[in-house]
Amino acid sequence: MVETPSRLRALEALASKTNTSVLDVGCGGGRGAFGLTPPAVRVIGVDHQQGMLDVFADEAKQRGLDVETVLGDWPDVSAQTPIADVVVCHHVYYNVQDIAPFAQALNDHATTRVVVELPQQHPLSSLSEYWKHFWNLDRPMSPTAHDALEAMKSLGFDAHLESFAVTGSSRAITKEDVEHTRIRLCLPASRDEEIRTFMESHPGGDRQLATIWWDKH
Repeated sequence: MVETPSRLRALEALASKTNTSVLDVGCGGGRGAFGLTPPAVRVIGVDHQQGMLDVFADEAKQRGLDVETVLGDWPDVSAQTPIADVVVCHHVYYNVQDIAPFAQALNDHATTRVVVELPQQHPLSSLSEYWKHFWNLDRPMSPTAHDALEAMKSLGFDAHLESFAVTGSSRAITKEDVEHTRIRLCLPASRDEEIRTFMESHPGGDRQLATIWWDKH
């Protein structure tokens, strides 16, 4: 288990409680929630994909946990979602169109703490060098995690940010990797070899991430 600030800050909030619960918004397969079990004994997953909720529920049952899932988009389904001791939300923020009601609903569903994890810069900013090389376009590097922090503070939350890095995995570039990058760059298939060469000369490296957290008052 990787000891990220996201996990440590959530565990810190659960430490003095018993029979604790975690709400994972945008849960996917549940990595954010299951990193907190134990001590948490109840997990609630919210996701807009039923397949991910099925994976989440199956994993929870295998761990002997009390589990509940909610299908839908946050905060649309917040009214039908139970409150938990800690609310976690990993790698969702950059996909949110209106961050204020989204974050407020996270806060309203926590009794102790909210913990958000996100890349330090927008995930698509990793393609900025590609856009410059293939199209001679300078792409913006924002929004950033610090922008998200300021947004949380503007909502009245006493929010904190901790930066950290996760070692990237080195693997051979696949045909699918090249195709995915080509589609993102709006290039024809005839440029695949050039794309592969550029990808090989620009390895990804470590993932630069951030944890934003605040206590519920």
